[in-house]
Amino acid sequence: MADLLFYEKPVALNKVTHEDTRIKSMGRDFRFAAGTNSVIVAGVEFTEAAREYPIVFAQVGAKVVPVALLGMRNAENLFVDDKGNWTARYIPAFVRRYPFVLAEAGDSGQSVVCVDEGYLGFNQADGELLFNEQGEATPVLKQAIDFLEEYQRQYVRTEAFVKRLQDNDLLMALNAKVDVKGGQQFALTGLLAVDEKKLLALSDEQALELYRSGELAWIYCHLMSLGTMGSMVDRVAKRLPQTEPDSSGEVTCN
Repeated sequence: MADLLFYEKPVALNKVTHEDTRIKSMGRDFRFAAGTNSVIVAGVEFTEAAREYPIVFAQVGAKVVPVALLGMRNAENLFVDDKGNWTARYIPAFVRRYPFVLAEAGDSGQSVVCVDEGYLGFNQADGELLFNEQGEATPVLKQAIDFLEEYQRQYVRTEAFVKRLQDNDLLMALNAKVDVKGGQQFALTGLLAVDEKKLLALSDEQALELYRSGELAWIYCHLMSLGTMGSMVDRVAKRLPQTEPDSSGEVTCN
């Protein structure tokens, strides 16, 4: 799973190149995310996300990140229907920021605002301009930038949270086999979860640090979210043809 996983043609916004470019809202059409079975979630989202998605930890490149599982099969999002509706109440910020995204520019480490040129609402005919006549960001672009900057702040905070989990050796492998009505089986592999036994064995000083940072609440939201796995199985069962033969497969975050 990559940070730009459903961005087809991300390009840096430029007030000269995009002086006449407009952005048109496509409403509640989330078909761009229909093939995504997991997305990164920030710790601040755990309270809301845990009510509807299993939150686990996954290795993404050299990093371990928290992700919300959206599907139990590769390239399938169980929360986007065939009309593009998102069928859960809470939509992760990773999805809501689309078609905008912050990306690093070269080796400088600086971030630039990008937009997906593959987004159907990115055009020069309909919608709101991204830049005014003075080359300044319009309200719609300012709003998008504010959202991206807050998302980035929360992402950095979440990275520190994950590092604390790793430093305290609190993550353990989470491998499970899920049986679906009709005999189909899915193996969830390569995922991590907090080891509650090790959590309870922390020193008073370590536990207090987690408590005062607010991260202890995040941990328990994560642990409670694993109980939503059952509803995920129900969603899978509704999508499987009744006549589909028994099969099995290994599921990874994409």
